[in-house]
Amino acid sequence: MNVVTNPEMLMTAMGERARAAARVLAAAPTAVKAEAVRAMAAAIRAGAGTIAAANAADMAKATHLSPAMRDRLKLTPERIEGMAAGLDAVAGLPDPVGETITAWERPNGLKFRRVRVPLGVVGLIYESRPNVTADAGALCLMSGNACILRSGSEAMESARAIHACLVAGLDAAGLPADSIQLVPTTDRAFVGAMLAASGLIDIIVPRGGKGLVARVQAEARVPVLAHLDGNNHVYVDGAADPAMARAIVVNAKMRRTGICGSMETLLIDRAAVAEAPALLAALLDAGCECRVVPELLQLDARLKPVSPEDWDTEYLDAVCAVGLVDGVEGAIAHVAAHGSAHTDAIVTGDPVVAGRFLSAVDSAIVLWNASTQYADGGEFGFGAEIGIATGRLHARGPVALEGLTTYKTVVTGTGQTRP
Repeated sequence: MNVVTNPEMLMTAMGERARAAARVLAAAPTAVKAEAVRAMAAAIRAGAGTIAAANAADMAKATHLSPAMRDRLKLTPERIEGMAAGLDAVAGLPDPVGETITAWERPNGLKFRRVRVPLGVVGLIYESRPNVTADAGALCLMSGNACILRSGSEAMESARAIHACLVAGLDAAGLPADSIQLVPTTDRAFVGAMLAASGLIDIIVPRGGKGLVARVQAEARVPVLAHLDGNNHVYVDGAADPAMARAIVVNAKMRRTGICGSMETLLIDRAAVAEAPALLAALLDAGCECRVVPELLQLDARLKPVSPEDWDTEYLDAVCAVGLVDGVEGAIAHVAAHGSAHTDAIVTGDPVVAGRFLSAVDSAIVLWNASTQYADGGEFGFGAEIGIATGRLHARGPVALEGLTTYKTVVTGTGQTRP
């Protein structure tokens, strides 16, 4: 493969092609975009063996990664089918482009409509997450956006195999191949070129570790849609059903420890401290290391003492900090002090207490009697997600089709002139 080695030149060339493709996509009919995404899903299924072989090559080189990161990187047959099913789901979603958000009329007869339009060109920078290639490509396409995907070196072979399937889908529907471009190099200098590509890229979405996201937020001259980490909490209230609490806590931590929706801190109401031994035993028996406050340390020889740093740590591993709080107000205060505004949950049978938690905890996703592992665009009914945003501007929580649009105001008159 002939690759332009100058990052700025490569970024300019890719950006100009993406902008040209974006103009085509902005006017593409819903049926054509959906046809392309379904063809992508079919190509992924047909190329499952090729994708698996590429992923095996990535896995063989990724011995330096932690078990949680290797789990993110790994593509099993079930996960490959899950990618394809997610694309089919995206193809069936309502098209937000052209939707009238609101309309009104002024006394002078001018009629106003606020209408959804694509963002333009979306830049994705991601690490050991090969599924992002498919999710981002399909979501950007269905929302009328072109995208430039920059995979990390750990997932590059997988990303190339998946990207080939996306291009096949574009070709099948007669849409520009430049609608979804994969950066052909893992040179880190290209990240800097993307971050400086104002006028070529309209928004950057980083999907990776805290170091990557912090760099993007610090250096970008392009708007950024991101979260630094998922320091998520589950609060078990004194009015919680014990069996439900155990099931939710174990699932929230141990279903997949390496995803951003994993519980990192368990908070137990002092009024429910009698349930602490069972909660901790359930986590320990599931293979989780529990770092607990001194009051709980004597409950099990397997427990370890918590440190101040643990409250602010996203482990992405089978490790959990455990604390005691004084009711829902104590839980709210702890989350406010240590949370990352990503995903936090309460387990309680008291709707008044639940309502207080849900309204006071300022996170992108808050749950009542459900696992934090539901922090996922597919579980929200979005088919997939381009990322989970924890900021306050434009989009929050799982970002899917609607979050990849902005709006313009269309004004219709009958000859009005302003006095």
